[in-house]
Amino acid sequence: MTNQVARPNQYTVKQLLSADAVKAKFDDVLGKKAPQFTTSLINVVNSSYQLKNADANSVIASALVAASLDLPVNPSLGYMYIIPYKSNGRQIAQPQIGYKGYIQLAQRSGQYKHLNAIPVYEGELQGWNPLTEEVVYEPKQDRDTDDQPIGYLGYMELLNGFSKTVYWTHKQIDDHRREFSKSGGKDKPKGVWADHYDAMALKTVLRNLLTKWGPMTVDMQSADMADSGEYDHLEEERREVRAEENEPDADDIIAGALAAKEQDSEPDQPVEKGDDNANQKEQEELFVKGTITPDVK
Repeated sequence: MTNQVARPNQYTVKQLLSADAVKAKFDDVLGKKAPQFTTSLINVVNSSYQLKNADANSVIASALVAASLDLPVNPSLGYMYIIPYKSNGRQIAQPQIGYKGYIQLAQRSGQYKHLNAIPVYEGELQGWNPLTEEVVYEPKQDRDTDDQPIGYLGYMELLNGFSKTVYWTHKQIDDHRREFSKSGGKDKPKGVWADHYDAMALKTVLRNLLTKWGPMTVDMQSADMADSGEYDHLEEERREVRAEENEPDADDIIAGALAAKEQDSEPDQPVEKGDDNANQKEQEELFVKGTITPDVK
């Protein structure tokens, strides 16, 4: 997020989540899923030194983006990441969609017959014509597990018959990472790019494929703007609508929670991280349709 409130990081994410106004916002967006979502958020923050020290307001705002898109924030699931980065000497969090998140949003549109993206290894790509999009691809069944991808292929087909194939070389992916990722590092990948390079590369291909050639649903537009660091611009438009309906926005809710916390100085208690596998299982049960190819009757 680019326009965070310039406020000292006085409160932790757990403290803000305990505020009635913030809990009500997540309840309003997620319904019965809210308690598990916020528990997962606390576990994600507790497992990351950078997020622990990030501006808590920006973490909550990023989580609200994920909640509004109905995507889990557990990074091991690959739907949505909350990424910390430094801005003007402060640690700020920003939402970033994973490749499974883009697949999930595409499925919800009900307009895709096929959708997939795969890494390509040396010797597998026999030919690629970017004009006609003809691909000669022969997957290797006996490749070494240490082999590194030379590129990434993405393919989609809509129910109306329109199809599209894109291919990005490893160099194109890495050039994109260097230029556009705030936290992905320059000469050497950092953060989520270091931990999940292939997943982020597949996400880059899918995002290009879906946002350039696929139907741009409201959720897809929101995801694209969040990934571009432009979600605040979308929020400006939503705030105008909320203002007409006298509905508070995220900043109002966070500010109200902070004001309420001024009257409650009880120290924060550490949260048990709990069983990561159990937490992942809970999240998977909430978001069970994260498959690549939607069912088509």
